[in-house]
Amino acid sequence: MVGVPLARRSRRRAHRTPRPINSVLHYAALGWASCMGAHPLREGGRACSCDRVGCPDPGTHPLSPAWQMQATLDSAQLTRWWEQNPEANVILPTGRVFDVFDVPAAAGITALAAMDATGFATGPVAANGDRVLFYVATRGAPDDEDEWWSCHLDTGPETIDSSPGLRWHCRDSYVLAPPSVLPGGSVASWLRPPDGRPLPDPLRVLDLIAE
Repeated sequence: MVGVPLARRSRRRAHRTPRPINSVLHYAALGWASCMGAHPLREGGRACSCDRVGCPDPGTHPLSPAWQMQATLDSAQLTRWWEQNPEANVILPTGRVFDVFDVPAAAGITALAAMDATGFATGPVAANGDRVLFYVATRGAPDDEDEWWSCHLDTGPETIDSSPGLRWHCRDSYVLAPPSVLPGGSVASWLRPPDGRPLPDPLRVLDLIAE
């Protein structure tokens, strides 16, 4: 680093992608359980690190079909997992502490700007490639359960294509969390990182996104 200005070194550190293990331990401290996800492969004949031949959702799903039972807050277990598989993506189950509104990037950025203009506290917001994810308080199992639905991302690309607009991740669903690597090599990142403050009301956020 001799001869490299301090300011330039600082910028390099600021733009360095966080290690997944550091992120999952931070999520655990917030009370957000996580488990390992598959990651895209850059070399070889397969696109995904999972065992499925011709995986329909490369690098965007849990490694284990038992992900709901495996997701944990145990820092020792999380550390062991990511020491064994440091490239694993980060899966966060929804419908426990939070739900997630998942919208196309253009609509999400517009909604985020509108929220900022009104002074609305958005809560955590992530950029996942061509999607923007709004983390909101979960309603768990509300009385109006028939009006809620689960979003199973691991059922094949035909399911994703049939819901190009809003996806509502609640019970029995999950999201790929920063700093997971997305197909194509981009990295999921926080537009508004989680800071431990209460999550916003989901119906209020839904109203603002719909507007």
